Amino acid sequence: MNLADLNKVAVAMVAPGKGILAADESTGTIKKRFDAIKVESTEDSRRDYREMLFRSSEAMSRYISGVILYDETIWQAARDGTPLIKLIEQSGAIPGIKVDEGTQALPNCPGELVTVGLDKLAERLKKYYERGARFAKWRAVIDVGPNIPTMTAIDVNAHALARYAALCQAAQIVPIVEPEVLMDGDHDIERCYEVTKRVLNKTFQELRVQRIALEGMVLKPNMVVPGKKSPRQASVEEVAEKTVRLLKNCVPAAVPGIAFLSGGQSDEEATAHLDGMNRIGGLPWPLTFSYGRALQAAPQKAWSGKSENTAAGQRAFTHRARMNSLARKGEWKAELEKKAA
Repeated sequence: MNLADLNKVAVAMVAPGKGILAADESTGTIKKRFDAIKVESTEDSRRDYREMLFRSSEAMSRYISGVILYDETIWQAARDGTPLIKLIEQSGAIPGIKVDEGTQALPNCPGELVTVGLDKLAERLKKYYERGARFAKWRAVIDVGPNIPTMTAIDVNAHALARYAALCQAAQIVPIVEPEVLMDGDHDIERCYEVTKRVLNKTFQELRVQRIALEGMVLKPNMVVPGKKSPRQASVEEVAEKTVRLLKNCVPAAVPGIAFLSGGQSDEEATAHLDGMNRIGGLPWPLTFSYGRALQAAPQKAWSGKSENTAAGQRAFTHRARMNSLARKGEWKAELEKKAA
């Protein structure tokens, strides 16, 4: 492991004014997204859509530091034969790869899941590195509900995240460590805070046990938000304050940066919350975005599977990327969204 090179990539992933595009939806997930815009999900349509994003030159060169790809995408070529991974590299962004293989039921823990994909991961990472990937992503999901999460679910998912991170660093690939506390329930913001604290503390304990070089990773956590069904939702200021307080309590300063997931928030909510945190400032690590739906919902709708809408899709993507770039610097304003509408 060359830690200096890993750190250089990790620092570039959280560069000032930039964030990470999560374009790693599984085939099943992107089919749901395409169904919503009445587009058939085929290998070609998925390629065309992602090519449209990666050829958005202003967005990619000015606001995007890296792109997380799905296995299908990393091997695909654009219509003119250029490998999609080369389009990303040419824009100045870093190609990355989702390496987990989804979730399965956790034995003896009803309603809880464990992420799988460690078998043969070392061999897959070697191939991804040769293809050009310089970072990877593994997502652990922790649900909140009556009597869950159990410590069993937190422990096994943290252990798997650390094993994945160790394999990545051995392959000279920066791991994005993503422990996500879901916002699907009716829990309040205090419950989210307490669960996320347990999850982050256990995750960093496992990372230390497995000798992960913290300088060569990026953390991708959830924000501290109430469940979507909670009767009391929180203000931007409360989400920002609680999330920053939690991170200061749990995340070592050696980590090069934190790139938040949007986790079911609307486009503007995810942007406003990130902006609120960066306005607080005074933190040991940069706070940026690693958004999927919050960057892509608008361009998907504008594109709608039609080649004549490519420019409209790219404009929508550039706008969302720019809004989040401003939030990354604590300079976003809601009026900027209205002006673009």
